[in-house]
Amino acid sequence: MSELSVKLQTDLDTFSLDVDFECESSGVTLLYGPSGSGKTTVLRAIAGLLKTDQCEIRFNGDVWQDGTHFTPPHHRPIGYVFQEASLFPHLSVRKNIEYGYKRVSKQDKRIDFDDAVSLLGVEPLLNRAPGQLSGGERQRVAIARALLTSPSLLLMDEPLAALDNKAKQEIFPYLEQLHTELSIPLLYISHDHNEAARLADRIVLMDDGKVTATGDAHLFMTRLNLPLSHKDTATAIIEGDVIEYDEKDQITWINVAGSRVGLSGYTGTGTRLRVQIYARDVSLALSEHRDTSILNILPVTVLGREELDNSQMMVRLKLDDDQTMLSRITKRSAEMLELHRGKQIFAQVKGIALL
Repeated sequence: MSELSVKLQTDLDTFSLDVDFECESSGVTLLYGPSGSGKTTVLRAIAGLLKTDQCEIRFNGDVWQDGTHFTPPHHRPIGYVFQEASLFPHLSVRKNIEYGYKRVSKQDKRIDFDDAVSLLGVEPLLNRAPGQLSGGERQRVAIARALLTSPSLLLMDEPLAALDNKAKQEIFPYLEQLHTELSIPLLYISHDHNEAARLADRIVLMDDGKVTATGDAHLFMTRLNLPLSHKDTATAIIEGDVIEYDEKDQITWINVAGSRVGLSGYTGTGTRLRVQIYARDVSLALSEHRDTSILNILPVTVLGREELDNSQMMVRLKLDDDQTMLSRITKRSAEMLELHRGKQIFAQVKGIALL
């Protein structure tokens, strides 16, 4: 049974919102789409910050809103993290984090103060004022504060949008830890493909106030009939188990569909690793070349292809374990290789291109 069910129809100033989707009871569901597509409005309705007659929101069997009933925001077991951290400037980091924690009854507390502080790495910041923090540090504090309300559902509205790339890279590991270490379902808004690749288990695609598609993130990002696979930033996600670290060459080897895949840097053995591959970094060959600097050569099957413009084509590929990849090549290359659905070929990826 899905934990969250959302049906919402409302007329806004510039467009009409008409959405209908469900979220699973665990993991990260990404509400993805361009700016102005209605993502934040949906999140506000779930949080109880938007009230409209044509709305039905249910969570864990409870009706939060329908035509006759409305549960006020403070009675909904949610944590909300906004684009801006919105910390209380006159309170220390510790007091900001304790603000919600002290308002949760003892029997309802599901997350310990020290655990949340440790998970978000904010121990060294507890005695500082918000004005002394970087943007990334402020957001980590805001997330810790939201967690300590012991929510049953965590809502995040583009929490990295106001951060520069360096700060984003610093906060990603903490968001990934939320994903792996807590059982709280997370509904996360973004229009950034990197956030989709690193965090999402499922994707709800929105455009012009409507849900246009939903699905598993791994397969969703490579579907040729969706706009994500047509962008210059088109990306695939594959997963594998870490099997070896070559200390001399500083290469981590993982097992993906029975093939050894190497990527630059140390990850640690005995872990499951999620790898992001840009379509533009994947070349194709009819045979398995070994006289090459390319580190990773994977047997794949062509699932389909889609013309992007007069000169380029996107090819969807399947690994032996049904994981999928994308390759962005020229139409001329596709014709030379005589690519067609079901053809068995090899995908080539540089180790330094894997993220």
